[in-house]
Amino acid sequence: MALKATIFKAQLAVSDLDRHLFATHALTLARHPSETDERMMVRILAFAIHADERLAFGRGLSAEDEADLALTDLTGAIDLWIDVGLPDERAIRKACGRARRVAVYAYGTGADAWWRQNGEALGRLANLSVARFDPESTRACARLAARNMDLSCTIQEGHLWLACGDESLAFAPEILKSSGA
Repeated sequence: MALKATIFKAQLAVSDLDRHLFATHALTLARHPSETDERMMVRILAFAIHADERLAFGRGLSAEDEADLALTDLTGAIDLWIDVGLPDERAIRKACGRARRVAVYAYGTGADAWWRQNGEALGRLANLSVARFDPESTRACARLAARNMDLSCTIQEGHLWLACGDESLAFAPEILKSSGA
């Protein structure tokens, strides 16, 4: 019998001072049995960075041909495709053909090697942006994971502060490639 996804709920208050956006989002995440807390929390960080009422989580690791998060317009066209982790370069090229904008949030100890291997090819994709979270920050973020979370995220000048209860973490994703879109 196949293992089922574990459901996580998060109240995420976003204060994005760069976009003048202040909103609270009730998030429901289905964590695939092979997904780590670290990856799930990076998905939440990506949501906070691009927070929008139309931004939705994909089916996750069980759907290879689907974004981890996607923002669609009112016609159903994909405005923003977001992947987290170290996606295959061909999958990113395909996503760039399907969406107006694509964002990748790389994390983990292999992120630098992944970028060295794929950076040149990905650099030619005009509608792609790539950022990297350092491993210590994302591991610390994974310790905040719980079935029910009350999170607040403040974003200013590209820096993120994530708070949960008494704990607060600071993130400064390194921009590896900016989108021209």
